[in-house]
Amino acid sequence: MEVPAQRVGEGNVSLLLPRLCPADLRDTALLTLKFKFNPRLGIDNPVLSLAEDQDHSDPWNLQRPRFCLLSKEEEKSFGFHLQQQLGKTDHVVCRVDPGTSAQRQGLREGDRILAVNSNFVAHEDYAVVVRHIRASGPRVLLTVLAQHVHDVVHTQQGSDGFLCPTLGSGVRPRLCHVVKDEGGFGFSVTHGARGPFWLVLTAGGAAERAGVPPGARLLEVNGVCVEKFTSNQLNRKLWQSGDQVTLLVAGLDVEEQCHQLGMPLAAPLAEGWALPAKPRCLNIEKGPQGFGFLLREEKGPNGHLGQFLWDVDPGLPADKAGMKAGDRLVAVAGESVDGLGHEETVSRIREQGSCVSLVVVDPEADRFFSMVRLSPLLFLENAEVAASPPAVDAVEPSGLEDSRQCFLYPGPGGGYGFRLCCVASGPCLFISQVTPGGSAARAGLQIGDAVLEVNGYPVGEASDLDRLQQLPEAEPPLCLKLAARNPQGLEAWISSVSGEAWTLASELL
Repeated sequence: MEVPAQRVGEGNVSLLLPRLCPADLRDTALLTLKFKFNPRLGIDNPVLSLAEDQDHSDPWNLQRPRFCLLSKEEEKSFGFHLQQQLGKTDHVVCRVDPGTSAQRQGLREGDRILAVNSNFVAHEDYAVVVRHIRASGPRVLLTVLAQHVHDVVHTQQGSDGFLCPTLGSGVRPRLCHVVKDEGGFGFSVTHGARGPFWLVLTAGGAAERAGVPPGARLLEVNGVCVEKFTSNQLNRKLWQSGDQVTLLVAGLDVEEQCHQLGMPLAAPLAEGWALPAKPRCLNIEKGPQGFGFLLREEKGPNGHLGQFLWDVDPGLPADKAGMKAGDRLVAVAGESVDGLGHEETVSRIREQGSCVSLVVVDPEADRFFSMVRLSPLLFLENAEVAASPPAVDAVEPSGLEDSRQCFLYPGPGGGYGFRLCCVASGPCLFISQVTPGGSAARAGLQIGDAVLEVNGYPVGEASDLDRLQQLPEAEPPLCLKLAARNPQGLEAWISSVSGEAWTLASELL
């Protein structure tokens, strides 16, 4: 039986009586235009639902991985704290703030984070997990496992990787930008009183050229969820878009696989198709006259504070790298600067030394990604990332097995973000504390790393302590040669020095 379809823009719009709005229509008010009464168009105020209702008190929900699609509230956080565990790769939610997106979506204290969007992170370093969450922007999809289930799995299997549902390679929702031509948008919508909706494509039309797969399910229009819209509301939303519209869609294969995995068709999983704008990666080497740009903090198109690049001097390194006046800075050395203040952002740039890697968006791209409520970093082309030079504080492998070199620059307070301790047995000098987000953490220092050399001088004797005390006054960068312990060795070593007072770091996300 053929599904009836209604072409976008055809037919008359019937008069609808005003509908009483619930008290909480904040998302709808922000993401849809305001309308005055019009006897031809009518008035219709939909209740926007961005997530399916879940009974988070159901014990069965806690026996398997859960998906939490979080939305960052204006100039705030997602509402949970992530804890770094000493000597372990577990990423533990140590606190969930009441009334936040994290609490509403069922995130619980003790949950272990297995994946961030499409990235499996259960065995990644703490700093990498934080970087993935921050790079996701205003929305993030977390795959989590309850603490008691995680402990049982580790006891029985020794790994939780098999528990983490993942989409197959290339199977992702698509964010498609469709530009109307003489044939319109090139799609019609399955007819029904209310969503969900599926698209019927015109062969060779604008939607097909923009990458919309045949029979795709329509999830969002210009960043607004339309899954529970009426046909009239959807037609109006498309009409408001003018000559171009950005659709979040899921092909039949994506829809089927997400259904089997119990995974939501979430926007942070999407890949971009024919997008009108994209982020740019600029690799800049400092010249005799500097980089040649000025960084200022001001409000962007969405009304939020950001770091903007101005006064790009013609012929200097920034100009040659492709920087344009008015670009907004998105990331430094691959790390998002969203939410950072001006001084901390400047410090991040200075820490990179004479070669910096910046991700920027122009005003048009900034407005686009703000509209679809996704981070530009999710759509940074792989080729651009691979072409970026390594940050000067990145970990560089040395010729010695199990050892590496790290270059560090002081942070805003003048420190490097780590502490050294000595023990009588084993390597004399080791890393006892690493400040999350500091220069040492970004360079890859880990608690328990043994220090072999400092600025080219071997260490390990008690007589070296006097020289080490002079390090804060030394000219940066600080160069360390380190030897890491394997997880089993680290656990045994920690037990042997259990008299040390260890503190666990946590971070608000």
